[in-house]
Amino acid sequence: MSDQEQQKQSPNPGGVNRRAALTALGGAGLGAAGVVALGRAAAGASTTRTPGGPSPACVLAPEMIEGPYYLDYELFRRDITERKDGVPLILRATVVDASTCAPVPRAALDVWHCDALGEYSGYTAMGVGGANGGGPGGPPPTGTPTAPPPGSPPPGGGGGHAEPTDKLTFLRGVQLTDRHGVAEFRTLYPGWYIGRAIHIHAKVHLDGKVVGRRYTGGHVAHTGQFFFDENVTERIAELRPYAVNTTRRTTLEEDGIYRSGGSAGLLTLRPLRNGPVAHGLLATIVIGVNPDATP
Repeated sequence: MSDQEQQKQSPNPGGVNRRAALTALGGAGLGAAGVVALGRAAAGASTTRTPGGPSPACVLAPEMIEGPYYLDYELFRRDITERKDGVPLILRATVVDASTCAPVPRAALDVWHCDALGEYSGYTAMGVGGANGGGPGGPPPTGTPTAPPPGSPPPGGGGGHAEPTDKLTFLRGVQLTDRHGVAEFRTLYPGWYIGRAIHIHAKVHLDGKVVGRRYTGGHVAHTGQFFFDENVTERIAELRPYAVNTTRRTTLEEDGIYRSGGSAGLLTLRPLRNGPVAHGLLATIVIGVNPDATP
């Protein structure tokens, strides 16, 4: 893919007009609580606008664990759904230098997350969330989960890397930021599994290059996670295929990773078009990085 093609697939959305967003949300039936969440600006945002994305956050995004299900496939593609079922989600992230607020062009945003039923590609034989149980058709656990099932790594947690069980690649991909620091993916609203609130994992790579259909080289400047507002998730959870998942859903307040700085990764959401939330959502976020940082 040429640089010109790469830039064309990250449209210039401008800012979110609050009146328009509130009107659209009323049509989406998200309710007053959802309106507040979807109209929220990115955490720590300044008043300076970055063309092609939300206002930049001149703060360093908190580092978060990558979890056991990261795979360095680094597939260069915008659409990562691989025809998976779920509510459509356009994920649009703006990468900025935390010290200057300047956009960081040609940064590689690497994302991965579970599907609507809580499974990760590469780990489907391990069950929902890689935890061998608690998925669709199983009995919902009671009480607040305090640990993963015995013999399995913590879902999305810091239990080291888990060896993959298959070669599937759904919901994993890399995109380069354009000259405005914006990268965009076509994906779906993630599902959930025991012990974790709904989230998307992300890494920011710098100084690498695209070879064929893969990103290679460079260094990792940031590892983080993105989170979703509870009011919106409650609506999503009522829809199929999410409603099939009988696993007890962990809320943001119950998720220790979110409580340890994850609120800075809360996505700003708005409908892709007027109508039911099932038609899709646009999720935006600003990621402040130190371009010179290394793991």
